[in-house]
Amino acid sequence: MSGMIGDPLITVDHVACRYKVRHGRMRFKSYVALRDVSLVIHKGETIGLIGRNGAGKSTLLHLVSGIILPDGGKVVFHEPASVSLLSLQLGFSPDLSGRDNAIIGAMLLGYSKRESIARLDAITAFAELEDWIDEPLRTYSSGMRARLGFAVAMEMSPDVLLIDETLGVGDESFRKKSTEAMKEKLKSGQTTVFVSHSLLDVQELCSRVVWIDNGRVKMIGVPGEVIPAYCDHVR
Repeated sequence: MSGMIGDPLITVDHVACRYKVRHGRMRFKSYVALRDVSLVIHKGETIGLIGRNGAGKSTLLHLVSGIILPDGGKVVFHEPASVSLLSLQLGFSPDLSGRDNAIIGAMLLGYSKRESIARLDAITAFAELEDWIDEPLRTYSSGMRARLGFAVAMEMSPDVLLIDETLGVGDESFRKKSTEAMKEKLKSGQTTVFVSHSLLDVQELCSRVVWIDNGRVKMIGVPGEVIPAYCDHVR
């Protein structure tokens, strides 16, 4: 399910990405995370990234967000766009309170401090962190941090929302609420790319699916075509 799909917003053009990982005490080994990956993300569409652990899905999100740069190829934005990456591996500032982190997070999406403060109560309520919002983030669990980041993105509406396995955080009630919030975002034309191991979420929420295998794009298409092919492969 998705709203109206528009013009190309982001082009991932033959990107490659390598990491250096420690191999023994004094040596490093090059690890190729992505190999010749190309993808066009259109305005208003929802793309699901699927694949085994270590396939390169999170690395692709990090490239699109600008957190890391490709070793080959390029990521092109066809017009200015605010991007929010939600990831259990990426936190805010651990020594600042949840309140301050939420305000800074909203400002990084292009909102003024006044606008950010005005939405703070709604952010806190959505994240269900009323009793924790003034505590330093280092006292939060990973799930609480993910809920705070998700709430900021839901309330402040970045142009592009990148989600790395955070739809499943929290208890059953919060998972249901976050999924419903995502559905409403998609109806409004939110451009979204998300990583999920829940093929049911991908089937329900996505207009296209990208299957990444060993750093390469194995298949791109509608959920009804890609998901069965992936399931056959991993059996």
